[in-house]
Order: sequence, then structure tokens, then C-alpha cells
Amino acid sequence: MSPRGNIHKYRIASIPADGIGLVKVVNAAIECVKTLAKNGLDTLRQFDAGLFGSLTDLINALGHISLWCLLLAIRRPMQLFANTRPVRSFPKTQSYLRNVAEGDIDWILPRESATEVAIFTRVGIERIMWFAFETAQSRPRKLLPVVTKSNSMRNGMVLWDEVAAEVVKDFLGVKWDKMLVDAMTVSMVHKPQYLDTVVGTNLHMDILSGLAAALAGSIGVAFEPIHGSAFDMIGKGIASPVATIWLEGKYNASSDSYCG
Repeated sequence: MSPRGNIHKYRIASIPADGIGLVKVVNAAIECVKTLAKNGLDTLRQFDAGLFGSLTDLINALGHISLWCLLLAIRRPMQLFANTRPVRSFPKTQSYLRNVAEGDIDWILPRESATEVAIFTRVGIERIMWFAFETAQSRPRKLLPVVTKSNSMRNGMVLWDEVAAEVVKDFLGVKWDKMLVDAMTVSMVHKPQYLDTVVGTNLHMDILSGLAAALAGSIGVAFEPIHGSAFDMIGKGIASPVATIWLEGKYNASSDSYCG
């Protein structure tokens, strides 16, 4: 660590030369460095729990690197497999949902790691980015958050950030920013009036569009008429055709740039 307490990552090149440098001296020093690098985990293993603070400055400075070189560097070797997140509504804390009473929200959200292959091509990302930036430019606010998870998915998601930074050069009137998908869920609830056009991967936007529909009222007044035949609703007069009518009016069926 530096004198001010900032965390730095150092990459050290080894040039052992020949003779005893190759066999004894430099190689022995490398073993010492490796041992010192492991001491942090050995220290942590002596405790039953740890209280980890925020890393805002480090994350802003290093982006996705901070997660892989610090948080995950601790979690993986120590097999910390259950990321458990409790959420509850506390007394005298008002929920942003109007029908939530005190104590209604009392959840435990555990999660585990898994491996899934996702393929993102530069051509595919550029295509949706151009469409999103053109859409944002045509709207009064001209705002475009680019939603990714590039702090933990350090290849495909970082590519999304890089492509967005290139495409925006052709849309100088559009204000854009990188936003992690979890931060976007909070913004959609807390500050919906500051959002306009939002772009992201198919998976992320499928989830966020469901949240958006619930915030607007229901899927029936949101974005498309394909979310189930709902046989249990037949004859009850509660199904809404608003989304279908709005969709057809907003995007002409002959448009080459949109497929509903």
C-alpha cells in the first residue's frame, strides 16, 4: 500500500540471468514474493468473518480490475461460495412501492457462481449501439445509459463499454454513461424521471424491461403483447390491449429498423 493507504497492483518482471542467479538467487527471491502474496489470505483464514468496506475510489480508478484483483482474489481461494444479501423494510422507512407496508419486504437473496458461455461480437454490439444512440438522439432528453456488468464480466462486458465509447463519437449531442445493471435497477426505482433510452445485453434488458413494466403499472400497459395467452383471464374484463395498440402506433409495421 502507498503511504496514503491507496492499494496498488504491481507487475514484477523476473530476469534471472544465468548461473546461480537462475538456480539459487533470483528464483529464491521469487518464491519469497509468492509467499508474501499469499500471506493476506492466510491472515484472513484466522478469522470467523470479515467486514469489508467500499472501494469507490479504487473502482473508479481501475474499473473491472479492482474486482478481479481484490474481491474475487479473496473469495475464490477461500471458497466463499454463498453471496447472501438480506433485504428488509425497516420501521419508518418508506418504500418506493406504494402498496408495500412495514415488514412486507423481508427477503434473503443467496447467489452462487456458475459458468455460462456468452458470445458478443463487435458487429452485433455496434449494431444495437447505433440503434440506441440514434433513438436517444431523436428524443428530447438525449440520454443513454449503457448497461453492462463489466466490473465482474471482464471480457464481453468490457467490449460493450469500449464499443459504446467509439460509437458516441458520432452522436455528440447524446449524453451517455456506463452503468452496472444492479445500479440501473436502483435508478429505475429511485429516479425514473432521469432515464430515457437504455441499452444493454438481451439478458439484462429482458430483466430490466420486466421491472420497467411493473413500475409503469403492468406488462399490459408496457411494451409488447407476447407475454402469455392468460387463459385464466378470459371473460374477466381485466386484460389490457394498450401495449399492443401503443406498439403499433409507435413503430410502423413497415419499419426496417424495428422488429416487434
